Amino acid sequence: MEQAGLPRDHDERLTRARCSLEGLSIGDAFGEQFFHQPLLARQQRIATHEIPTPPWLYTDDTQMALSIASILQHSGAIQQDRLAESFAEHYEPSRGYGPSLHRLLRAIRAGTPWSEAASQQFAGQGSFGNGAAMRVAPLGAYFAETLDVVVEQATLSAEVTHTHPEALAGSIAVAIAAAWSWRLGQKGERPDRAEFIDLILPFLPTSEVRRKTRWARDLSTTTPVESVTTMLGNGTGLSAQDTVPFVLWCTGEQLSNYEQALWLTASGFGDVDTTCAMVGGIVALYDGGESIPPAWRKAREPLPQWSGTI
Repeated sequence: MEQAGLPRDHDERLTRARCSLEGLSIGDAFGEQFFHQPLLARQQRIATHEIPTPPWLYTDDTQMALSIASILQHSGAIQQDRLAESFAEHYEPSRGYGPSLHRLLRAIRAGTPWSEAASQQFAGQGSFGNGAAMRVAPLGAYFAETLDVVVEQATLSAEVTHTHPEALAGSIAVAIAAAWSWRLGQKGERPDRAEFIDLILPFLPTSEVRRKTRWARDLSTTTPVESVTTMLGNGTGLSAQDTVPFVLWCTGEQLSNYEQALWLTASGFGDVDTTCAMVGGIVALYDGGESIPPAWRKAREPLPQWSGTI
């Protein structure tokens, strides 16, 4: 470690995290465009791969991922108090936060300790929403060389807002998937879906997320996406267990092609900005973002200077 407390390879780690953030934010903004049109028009545009008209505005998925990337840039690890402060400071209600996150971030802004605000959600059960998993891929990228640390840091990042075991499992799953995407890309290895998910499962605690991720592994390669979402979910329920298994299925199907991965994910409908954010943050790491279409990069609104990740 250097004197500043940062790893010697901090710059290399940040390069990976920024790549994931780019994939996440573009995926988020891409998916968000399909919320603002009638269902039939949306279905047709996705089926024909018709690119949404820019600009593409990003949502809370990116806004919260920016805070994680910023904390990693300055600290080299998750500092929960600082992360909570950043989430609250950069809370923009218009970005489409879920109801529980609105309440939580307003409470933190008003002075409630994050640990108290998070643990008191849903009558003390804590939230099992997909909000912790949606923002975590850059963390998996940063710590990709040490998978046990990925699990530890993903858990810390989730606990600031989500304390339910399912939310923690979802955050771990996405972070580990991101780490493996980078590792596999570095080796030039392209596993099939089952092989990819088998790399993730050993790190997941017993949970509904884990159980449905095994389903995602075992589905036939000929299963249509409509049947996949019936079994795995597509984020409509806004829970980790209704979102993450489908994300891992999409990722395993199209790990090496960002554009195809995003179109496949969008075809599942549901919470499409969030599923596309997760998939984008994972898949971009496989080839360093080379398969992200340049036009898509230009379409996404610029990221803010405060994050220090540009």
